Amino acid sequence: MGVQEQYPFDVEAIRDDFPILQRSVGGDPETPGEGPGDDTPLVYLDNAATTHTPEPVVEAMSDYYRTYNSNVHRGIHQLSQEASVAYEKAHDTVAEFIGASGREEIVFTKNTTEAMNLVAYAWGLEELGPGDNVVLSEMEHHASLVTWQQIGKRTGAEVRFIEVTEDGRLDMADAATKIDDDTEMVSVVHVSNTLGTINPIRELADLAHDHDSLIFADAAQSVPNRPVDVADLDVDFLAFSGHKMAGPTGIGVLYGREAVLDAMSPYLYGGDMIRRVTFEDSTWEDLPWKFEAGTPSIAEGIGLAAAVEYVEEVGRDRIEAHERLLAEYAYEELEALGGVEIYGPPADERGGLVAFNVDGVHAHDLSSILNDYGVAIRAGDHCTQPLHEKMGVAASARASFYVYNTVEEVDALVDAVADARDLFA
Repeated sequence: MGVQEQYPFDVEAIRDDFPILQRSVGGDPETPGEGPGDDTPLVYLDNAATTHTPEPVVEAMSDYYRTYNSNVHRGIHQLSQEASVAYEKAHDTVAEFIGASGREEIVFTKNTTEAMNLVAYAWGLEELGPGDNVVLSEMEHHASLVTWQQIGKRTGAEVRFIEVTEDGRLDMADAATKIDDDTEMVSVVHVSNTLGTINPIRELADLAHDHDSLIFADAAQSVPNRPVDVADLDVDFLAFSGHKMAGPTGIGVLYGREAVLDAMSPYLYGGDMIRRVTFEDSTWEDLPWKFEAGTPSIAEGIGLAAAVEYVEEVGRDRIEAHERLLAEYAYEELEALGGVEIYGPPADERGGLVAFNVDGVHAHDLSSILNDYGVAIRAGDHCTQPLHEKMGVAASARASFYVYNTVEEVDALVDAVADARDLFA
């Protein structure tokens, strides 16, 4: 059976929902579509950074702007009421999507990074002090690592790191040592955006809770492409971004247990998050609005709900299977080239991405050459500088896959990498 015959759905039908995939590249970026040579088909393999947006999501946002554009929670007139209902229903849609108990546990943020900062500042500054510790992993995205690092400096809390093994997995024996009775927060990425490692969040949650610690899962690379249920994971906090799951930019989600969120003070202050204000004091609105100060990203929230519905219609199980298929194929084909070092777990034990380097070729040079072939990948440290230092490299190339990618696009990647390798030989 060919690899294409193993697709869990009709990929070409999916691709029809994403008009951007039909464009060509290769001309002047300032005048796309006008320059000479602007005729190379786009092969977009940078989905761990940002996925593309399907027509149903664009239409949902356009419908808001065209027919009921108004601010939420501020007007009695019909447009405001319609916008408020749609925005609140978006919270309900997301809550059901990840298994939260209700909209009270769903806070809309700009992105995963803001969700991390919200918890670190609203909870961390109040709860942490000298003698406490926060436990991360060595594969954390800077959104987690830098945030908790700086909170540790402010509070005097120690920041510890669970070691990563040579094959790109968490050392769970080390985790059992690092997480102790002085641990107040464990913050770990669910799927590594560099290694593709799928971390055992439930096992870490059990370990954290055994020591009366909270746990925060960075799910930016997991919620978009596999079933994630916060109750099954038993996490206290979880965050992800809309733009990594076929949704718009400028919208992210913080899930928090209602009891924990309720006990936290607001992170931002202003309109919509207050119940009553006097010259002397203020009281706060109910969850989740207590943490959504000012005019929120209304259209983006509505677009996120449409993206959730789109992902659900395709099926998260099937998306996970499709990404696994492509990642395994890419891993095996790149490895077969020779002169390619791939980072992280084996082909059949990773999320939908492959980070690698080619002997004698800097990742940035490789990305530039691949761009000439129309192949878009990520090159750099992927916001995991300490992890790259541990791996002994300054940067790596990363190909990441989503629902609309094909085996032929992986072949285009591999052929371009082979040409780049030969060019520098």
